[in-house]
Amino acid sequence: MNYLLDTHALIWAIKERKKLSPVVIQTLENADNSIFVSAITFWEIALKFSVGKLELRNILPDEFPEASLQMGFELISLSPNESASHYKLISTDHKDPFDRMLIWQAIQRNLIFITKDDRLERYKIAGLKTLW
Repeated sequence: MNYLLDTHALIWAIKERKKLSPVVIQTLENADNSIFVSAITFWEIALKFSVGKLELRNILPDEFPEASLQMGFELISLSPNESASHYKLISTDHKDPFDRMLIWQAIQRNLIFITKDDRLERYKIAGLKTLW
């Protein structure tokens, strides 16, 4: 199976594994699964860190890509087509632009989105599949 990590899931996978659900831990440890991390996630970490909305201990934002690779995760970029077609994502009261782009990327690439965010149920009609 193919999965996309939400930003909090990546941070917890690298720094605070105990915050992950047993199902997520099992998924991450299963060598048959491909776990993807989007460049959007690294941008979100860097931005929130720089404005003081994210506290990190013992790791800086620019260390997350290498830490992700060391965990066996695959890094993906945001494609021009994903960017240009983002307007097609259904409108909801969920306004976080990072989450909305990660959701769209997961839908477009048919990836299961690993997230604890329970506000994403409404995106299932648009094709979002989640795991927690």
